[in-house]
Amino acid sequence: MEKAYDPKSIEQNLYKTWEENDYFSPKGGDDSYCIMIPPPNVTGSLHMGHAFQHTIMDALTRYHRMKGDNTLWQPGSDHAGIATQMVVERLLDKEGKSRHDLGREAFIDKVWEWKEESGGTISRQMRRLGDSCDWSREAFTMDDDLSNAVLEVFVRLHEEGLIYRGQRLVNWDPKLLTAVSDLEVESHEEDGHLWHLKYPLTDGSGHLVVATTRPETMLGDTAVAVHPDDERYQHLIGKTIKLPLTDRDIPIIADDYVEKDFGSGCVKITPAHDFNDYEMGQRHNLEMINVLTPTAHISNTAPEAYRGMDRYEARKRIVEDFEQLGLLEKIEPHKLKVPRGDRSGVVIEPYLTDQWYVKIAPLAEPALKAVKDGDIKFVPDNWSNTYYHWMENIQDWCISRQLWWGHQIPAWYDKDGKVYVGRSEEEVREKHNLGDQELTRDPDVLDTWFSSALWPFATLGWPQETPELKTFLPTSVLVTGFDIIFFWVARMIMMGLKFTGEVPFKEIYITGLIRDEHGQKMSKSKGNVLDPIDIIDGIDIDSLVAKRTTGMMNPKDAEKISKRTRKEYPEGIAPYGTDAMRFTFCAMASTSRDINFDLNRVEGYRNFCNKIWNAARYVLMNTEEQDTGINGGDMTLSVADRWIQSELQKAITEFEKAVANYRFDLASNALYEFTWNTYCDWYLELSKPILYGDEYSEAEKRGTRHTLVSVLESLMRLLHPFMPFITEEIWLRVAPLTGINTKEQTSIMLQPFPEVQAGLVDEQSEQDIEWLKTIIVGVRNIRGEMNIAPGKPLTVLFRNGSAQDKTRLDSYQNFLSKLAKLESIEWLQTGQEAPMSATALAGKMEILIPMAGLIDVDQEMARLNKEKEKLEKEQQRISGKLSNKNFTDKAPEAVVSKEKEKLEEVESTLSKVAEQMNQLESL
Repeated sequence: MEKAYDPKSIEQNLYKTWEENDYFSPKGGDDSYCIMIPPPNVTGSLHMGHAFQHTIMDALTRYHRMKGDNTLWQPGSDHAGIATQMVVERLLDKEGKSRHDLGREAFIDKVWEWKEESGGTISRQMRRLGDSCDWSREAFTMDDDLSNAVLEVFVRLHEEGLIYRGQRLVNWDPKLLTAVSDLEVESHEEDGHLWHLKYPLTDGSGHLVVATTRPETMLGDTAVAVHPDDERYQHLIGKTIKLPLTDRDIPIIADDYVEKDFGSGCVKITPAHDFNDYEMGQRHNLEMINVLTPTAHISNTAPEAYRGMDRYEARKRIVEDFEQLGLLEKIEPHKLKVPRGDRSGVVIEPYLTDQWYVKIAPLAEPALKAVKDGDIKFVPDNWSNTYYHWMENIQDWCISRQLWWGHQIPAWYDKDGKVYVGRSEEEVREKHNLGDQELTRDPDVLDTWFSSALWPFATLGWPQETPELKTFLPTSVLVTGFDIIFFWVARMIMMGLKFTGEVPFKEIYITGLIRDEHGQKMSKSKGNVLDPIDIIDGIDIDSLVAKRTTGMMNPKDAEKISKRTRKEYPEGIAPYGTDAMRFTFCAMASTSRDINFDLNRVEGYRNFCNKIWNAARYVLMNTEEQDTGINGGDMTLSVADRWIQSELQKAITEFEKAVANYRFDLASNALYEFTWNTYCDWYLELSKPILYGDEYSEAEKRGTRHTLVSVLESLMRLLHPFMPFITEEIWLRVAPLTGINTKEQTSIMLQPFPEVQAGLVDEQSEQDIEWLKTIIVGVRNIRGEMNIAPGKPLTVLFRNGSAQDKTRLDSYQNFLSKLAKLESIEWLQTGQEAPMSATALAGKMEILIPMAGLIDVDQEMARLNKEKEKLEKEQQRISGKLSNKNFTDKAPEAVVSKEKEKLEEVESTLSKVAEQMNQLESL
């Protein structure tokens, strides 16, 4: 093996081999396991959130594949109608063209060209992440098979009366000229105004004052509402208002929606331009007057003076006209939530327009029941309450979009405007005996969420009764974020139950969002975005340090990473590798809490990869071309051999339990603790006295060599779902030493996942090794506290030990001498005096190390005094910082917490220094 682990030299070659050998396709088995990828949008590339979720999905897929399940991870991507169309339109704009210059067909050809480029980028990224999905089944929501499924669902729902065309309010983007979903609307608080307008009573007896943030919509008012119990206005209910600037009289109505204590208690009602007003208009049968055009200009239904004006120009003019008429009472500054299109950036209008809708209540009822009955389980369970709330308050779904890219609605109109729905124009003509009548197809396309709602069963071949549909539906788990529970998850459940009679998945694991290390949302504008491929290939440290002011990481952390990195990589590029990044994601994945991504942790897990690599090198150097027991021969297992096998069984149990509960953080911790602390730091050291000692027999050496390779081989299989590349590379080298023929069994992913062997659990060896570790750690602590060189041979005395302690000492003296670097060991009898010594405890037994001649007391005291002064200055600095309210109130919470942690660490170290000084004074 190479001296240093170099992920670049192995990862892509291994992935190519896996893919060429078709290792990712389902391989049979009694139990099926299937994950459907949440299809990424073909609008660019994968971000850190994708990389996180893909890591979780791939870990589960690899784990179940090794468990012997018939495993499918279905890949694919989404056409993302509005987002993709915007990307291509921007590209055309740079050429000075618009989609209208090209025409619909030519424009769609351009989008397909873009899809091939972008989709290829995403597929390449997924391979770099180690995603072991079945590429032979890669799907796209605009593929012919999936498009046919969309047609089938639309037609069937329409035939049942569950799809209809109607006029209702929608979120309208006046720049993109299309309806958009709530998910595509971002509402942020902005500074605005509240205009208080006087509306005169028709009978001339006075006026009412209404407050509005959108004066331009008053042209479409069709009522003024008050609360039915508001004593101030009860005598006016049923009377009318003369609506200023128009020649219309509008009624005063009573409705519980009105808040008596807000403003004047009077509310203008504009049913065609406000969602709440629309509902009130429905209750009171109010007229709906649309005073805006699709481009948010004043329409011809408004008074002539304002027609054609932009909405904000009209607002200014209307306020001026109210003021001239003496009807403007006052203007107040007002903070309000402003809805903007997440892609266009313009203010979204509630807009009355004809659209296609799904009648949702009949679909929602069984979908709600499926979760309540436990057929589908949310993890964590609290998200089921969010699901219930949405589903119990669900409204009909607007599924049409005024775009060109997407699934065109399968509806045709005759010259009289009558609509016909069918799978094709030919089917429509034949079914309705239309002959050669002129028909025009509806130009709208379907909401992207409509086709993605069919993803779990359409990708398995529905509406055909395919073997894959029978085998893999319901799928096992959906891994997704909480932000699309309603938009995607709920709709998949509704559609799945409606068209297959099955739930689409049995469990839904809700992940948190990936944020930067300070808890800030990652965004290009903040400069804190990390590209997962950049992390794999290497972060430019100079660039990272330069970005420190943007919140990516604090200056000290960035400079520390830079300093450490340049020692190993003079050019300043730190390649972390896929496994280090994947393990970081797993180690951070607990419940659905958001994750503050910290590059320090990635660096730590790169070191973990190096630790594994170096451990494998040690094992191979001591076992290759050696007798590891695969050809027979006596084997005697030492206490350390029996102990490490026992610890391995515990690690497997802990890992399995954690994964079953989707606690990937606990699973990672179990792997890390066993690998680094148990196997590498302790067992490998315990193996050296046997391998290198003349006092041990060949049977004992053979037993230890056998244990070294067998545990390492099992450990690689245990780690593989989280760290696929390094484990494959090492396994291919170590497996033959355990008797596995790697020419026939060519990949670790085709091996069984380690199973607990109850017979290898050995409590006695665990207790004996724990006793050994306690003594060795006690001696090492004394060395550290008294500043004694690690390699200096020591004399150790044992006092107040039990008979069992004495038996263990006699049995394991060789381990103690080698690992604790002892030159002599003495067992003190009861009452026997001991010289002045530094002390540690192993249970009730004292571990004594005589100090005479070991250290220069005066020199050590001087050193500790210097250390104490330095720590006290640091304590004073941090305490001053934390007592400064400017810092604690304004700094991010994570930064303040770090300072508090530093203070605790400094104070703890000060306490230890004081103890050491007390010990020295007693010598």
